[in-house]
Amino acid sequence: MAVGRGAMEGLVAVQSLFGGAFRGTRVLVTGHTGFKGSWLSRWLLDLGAEVTGYALAPDTSPSLFSDMRMEAHMDSRIGDIRDAGGVASLVAETRPEIVLHLAAQPLVLRSYAEPSYTFETNVLGTVNLLEAVRAVPECRSVVNVTTDKVYSNPETGEPFAEDCPLGGFDPYSASKASSEIVTASYRDAFFSGDGAAVATARAGNVIGGGDWAADRLVPDCAKALAADQSVIVRNPASVRPWQHVLEPLAGYLWLAARLKDDQSLAGAFNFGPDPAATRTVGELADAFVSAWGSGSWHAPEMGEQPHEAGHLRLDIGKADSLLSWRPLWDFETTVAQTAGWYRAYAAGESAGALVKEDIRAYENAARSAGASWV
Repeated sequence: MAVGRGAMEGLVAVQSLFGGAFRGTRVLVTGHTGFKGSWLSRWLLDLGAEVTGYALAPDTSPSLFSDMRMEAHMDSRIGDIRDAGGVASLVAETRPEIVLHLAAQPLVLRSYAEPSYTFETNVLGTVNLLEAVRAVPECRSVVNVTTDKVYSNPETGEPFAEDCPLGGFDPYSASKASSEIVTASYRDAFFSGDGAAVATARAGNVIGGGDWAADRLVPDCAKALAADQSVIVRNPASVRPWQHVLEPLAGYLWLAARLKDDQSLAGAFNFGPDPAATRTVGELADAFVSAWGSGSWHAPEMGEQPHEAGHLRLDIGKADSLLSWRPLWDFETTVAQTAGWYRAYAAGESAGALVKEDIRAYENAARSAGASWV
């Protein structure tokens, strides 16, 4: 079927985003079957990239990756990031030019139940990937995605900048801080000079359609409200830097694109919301219920619970200064987009169509704002 001139021009315009760095480029995404990985892989395909994914099979039901039938659109490989031989073999075969490392055990509460697995996945998995990349000279850019929880948190409420001390009370946070240290060591020891430029990216609390993970507020809200049940909320007073999933993904992509040509950008970057989007868990629950149009939430007495950080805020000055990256959607827009996605999905709309619709809306917002990567 012939593609009309207007559609072709629109496709070229999309593929020119991020400086056209992904058009025809071999990109490896680890963790591609997860929530963020699925959104990222879909966007990369639209940008014209040749995408290979390496991850465990989807472990939620529903699964955004499965709902979007992503295995039909990309080179999807099912494997464990802890398998050093499997990772090395894949990287040697596909010879990626850009690597976006998202494979992880990402849940705080699960890390208390499975600390050894969490450290093996998040620390040794990073080692396995970087070891594999060392042997592929075609690779020019690596972004290791960690978390806002990598910082040693004295609970002052002050925002964390990239040069703040790393740490971690729970095994998840500690494992991600360790992944940061591993990445910095490999960058200094093995990737200086003509090697790949290696960076880490620390995002805030990411929300958006298609997240079905356990013990996360937005999936809990969507499931309960769709079933006309009151949402159970843990720790309603905790403060988090909420942001739509497309915000940090744009940061990861722009950082990866810039690293290809500017090794001086190798290092750590925060990709968080504007300070006004930093709200409590209870405020997010209120906003989500309001955007949904009905329902309620409550915070029952939970008894003694594993420790979780009470205050998390990010300083995004470095990303603004060096990448000219800024968030585009405010808190209200972020919650409205997310709740609208889940409501439409519950009404039977296609997950793939909803993701593409949100990506186009975000790209249009970027064009209107004159974002650096458009």
